[in-house]
Amino acid sequence: MRLLLLSNSTAPGRGYLDHAREEIAAVLDGARHLVFVPYALADRDGYTAQVAEALAPLGVEVTGAHTAPDPAELIRGAQAVFVGGGNSFRLLKALHEHGMVRAIRERVTAGAVYMGSSAGTNMACPTLRTTNDMPIVQPPSFEALGLLPFQINPHYLDARPDTAHMGETRAQRLEQFLEENDVPVVGLREGTWLRREADRLTLGGIDAGGVVLRRGARPSEIAPGHDLSALLREEPRFDTTAS
Repeated sequence: MRLLLLSNSTAPGRGYLDHAREEIAAVLDGARHLVFVPYALADRDGYTAQVAEALAPLGVEVTGAHTAPDPAELIRGAQAVFVGGGNSFRLLKALHEHGMVRAIRERVTAGAVYMGSSAGTNMACPTLRTTNDMPIVQPPSFEALGLLPFQINPHYLDARPDTAHMGETRAQRLEQFLEENDVPVVGLREGTWLRREADRLTLGGIDAGGVVLRRGARPSEIAPGHDLSALLREEPRFDTTAS
């Protein structure tokens, strides 16, 4: 299984996907045809065009899943699948409606490359439950693709002592998730990503790195290059209240 899961698609001062271009080229490894899944945004044509422009220098031809009469069938023949960011509730609702949850899972398990950014990274998890997004629509289920046995929180933000915001921090919200679910969460700061090659999982990107949160334990900082392969052997348990 080959996965590239980006926290974000655009870095400050850089073009769309520019900050991860070398990593994208490496994971695609010669694949020349990619199916883009644009359902997280309303302007699907514009979104697909943006991805096509970004990947053109790599010699990659992009087809929007929304242009096919049967998007799931298009996925079944894909060399690579890229699920873009936006609203993760809208994205997951569309994936279920088009029969794409099973189609993507089976195709990636069979060897196609999976790339995700932001909401698309959320989709690689067992469930939607660690998204940051507002539930603007209601998917039939929170079940996602399950390409990993743990959860991810893209755009992970650290608490700022100088802010006037008095609401919950990101860490506090994830701690609440862990009170109800026994499954690790990897918080990906901006400019970072996870790369999976078969049974090996590593953190990549800028020095900001990430954090691993577990029930009953202090958050653990992780730096780029950190081997997270042990997370691939986790057995997640949901709806299990901490005693």
